[in-house]
Amino acid sequence: MTRVPRHRTRRRPTRGGQVLSEELIVDTAVRLIELHGTEGLSMRRLGAALGADATAVYGYFADKHQLVLAVADELIGRTFAGFAPSGDWLADLRAIAERVYRANRAHPRAALLVTSRVTGRRHEVAAVELILGILRGAGFDRATAVRHYHCLISTVLAFAALDSAVSIGDPGEEATWREVYQKLPAREYPAIADTAGELVAQLPETPFSATLDLLLASIAASAG
Repeated sequence: MTRVPRHRTRRRPTRGGQVLSEELIVDTAVRLIELHGTEGLSMRRLGAALGADATAVYGYFADKHQLVLAVADELIGRTFAGFAPSGDWLADLRAIAERVYRANRAHPRAALLVTSRVTGRRHEVAAVELILGILRGAGFDRATAVRHYHCLISTVLAFAALDSAVSIGDPGEEATWREVYQKLPAREYPAIADTAGELVAQLPETPFSATLDLLLASIAASAG
């Protein structure tokens, strides 16, 4: 199946009176994911949330995979909305990294679903063009620019996914750090025993910012 082009889709009102559209479907899908997790996203449940039959959703998206790609691209679009390069390439990379991280953390369940997707859609394409353009404008050759692009985006998305998983995960993991690691015998685990207090103290903090600092410093150093 292929997705029905937008101009062929008849815009019909839902039972709630809203006019069904791709934007409304995607916004509702994001809300469902955040409320119920990834398992809560199905065409049937989405149709019910929209006040429409599931078949109406298929008029816009051929299947769930295409819908997930649209959700991912929407989050990318929200991430970069209003961003304009300052001309300071290193500051721009930092600003982009922080935007991507914050946007994914704002939708933790959706982030877990979409961070590994490559959408090939307009917002993603524009974001890739922007970042590669900044790196090439900074003087990096093609291969180095692409390598730095992958390192930056992979690091940010990995942290966003990990921190999102932690935020909606099992609260018992923190107790494990406190009750197990703080009580390990120093004779067998001297390094852990020596740093146990810090291990627990730093639990609420994500090392995202510190890692981003290290990565950007490395990129800056490679600029020569």
